[in-house]
Amino acid sequence: MLAAVIHIAWMYSQQHKLLDWLYNQRKLSPPHGAGSWEPVFHGIYNMLKRRLGRERELAQLMKYFRLGAEALPDAIVVINQDGAILWCNQLAQSLLGLKWPADAGQHLTNLIRTPAFVHYLSKGRFNQPLEIISPVEKDIWLEFRAMPYSQKQLLLVVRDVSQLRKLEKMRKRFVSNVSHELRTPLTVMRGYLEMLDQDEVDPMIWGKARSTMLDQSSRMENLVNQLLTLAKIESASVEDSSDPVDFSAIVHKLKAEVAGLAKDKQLSFKFKIEENILIKGEQEQLRSACGNLLGNAIKYCNEPGEIEVTLSVIPTGVVFAVKDSGPGIARKHLQRLTERFYRVDKARSRDTGGAGLGLSIVKHALQHHDSQLQIKSKQGKGSTFSFIIPKKLLVEARQQAS
Repeated sequence: MLAAVIHIAWMYSQQHKLLDWLYNQRKLSPPHGAGSWEPVFHGIYNMLKRRLGRERELAQLMKYFRLGAEALPDAIVVINQDGAILWCNQLAQSLLGLKWPADAGQHLTNLIRTPAFVHYLSKGRFNQPLEIISPVEKDIWLEFRAMPYSQKQLLLVVRDVSQLRKLEKMRKRFVSNVSHELRTPLTVMRGYLEMLDQDEVDPMIWGKARSTMLDQSSRMENLVNQLLTLAKIESASVEDSSDPVDFSAIVHKLKAEVAGLAKDKQLSFKFKIEENILIKGEQEQLRSACGNLLGNAIKYCNEPGEIEVTLSVIPTGVVFAVKDSGPGIARKHLQRLTERFYRVDKARSRDTGGAGLGLSIVKHALQHHDSQLQIKSKQGKGSTFSFIIPKKLLVEARQQAS
C-alpha cells in the first residue's frame, strides 16, 4: 500500500514537471525526467522542435510572399467571400487609399463605393476586367482583375492604365487626323479627274486643275514623308553615337538653303554661328530638328519680317535658337504645339502646306539627345524656339584634334 502511494506521488511529481514545462516555463529544453518519463519528455521536446521548425519555414515563406507581392508593379488586395479585406500590399494603399492593417476586416465596398465596382464584385463574373477612375486621384484610371482562389477567397489585381488609355486616345486621334489630312487632297484630285473624263475640257480649266492637283499631291507627299521621318526617329536607338557630329556645319547648310526656302518672301536673316561645335549625336535627327524650326519660322513669319538663328556654346551645353518677328502664339497653345497634327490656325497651316507634324518631329529628335524644346512667344511680338544640347554630349575641339 505504501509502495503504491509512493508510486502515485512520484507519478504526480513527473506530471507536475511536464505541465510546468509546457505551460509556465518559456525554455524549449525539457526538464530532467526520471525512469519512463525521460523518453516522454524528449519525445514531446522533439515534436515541439519540429513544429517550431515548420512554423519558422512557414513564416519565412510568408515573408517571401509578402516581399514578392510588394515588389509587383500592381496593387494586390485579398478579400474573403464576404468582401472583407484580408491583406493588401503597399501599392494598393496608394492607388486605392486603403490603410493596412487598420482596414483589416473592413468590407472593401465600404472603402471603394464606385457603383460600377460594387456591381462588379456582387455580380461575381470576373471573365472581363473592370476599368474605373481611382477613388484617390481623379486623373488615374485603374483596371481591376478579380481571380477566385483558395476557400472562397478573391485576389484583386489593380493596375494603373492611365498611360495606356492616353496612348489609345492618341492612336485614335492620330488615325482620324491622318485620314482627314489625306481625304481632303484626294477628294480635290478625284473631283478634277472626274471632270477630265468629259470629251472637251477648256484649256484654262485644265491648267488650273493641273496646278491644283500638283499642289495637293505635293501636300500628300509632304505628309507621308513627315510621317516616315517621325516613325524613323521614334524607332531609332537612344544610345549616343560615338562619332562626333559637326553641329556648326549643319547650321551652315541651313543658311545656304535659306534662299530656296524663303523664295519670294520679304524676309531678312541673321545667322550667329559659333564655329567648330562638335557633339555626340545623330546627324539626320539634328538636321531635321533645326530644319523644322527654321522652316516654321519662314512659313509663319509676317512680311516684311526678320529671322535670327543662333548657335553657341553656353555653360550648360550648346544652344540652338530661332527667333522670328512673326505674329506670336497665344499662351493657351504653347503646351500643345508639339502634339501631332496640332495647329494654332488650321486654315493658315493648310495654306502654307503645314500638316502639324514638324514640332512633333523636333520633340522626338531632341529626346534622343537628352534635350527638349523651349518656346517663348507673345502675340504681336514674335516667337523664339530653342533647345540646349547638354554639356555631356559636347566634344571639345581640342579633344578631337588630339
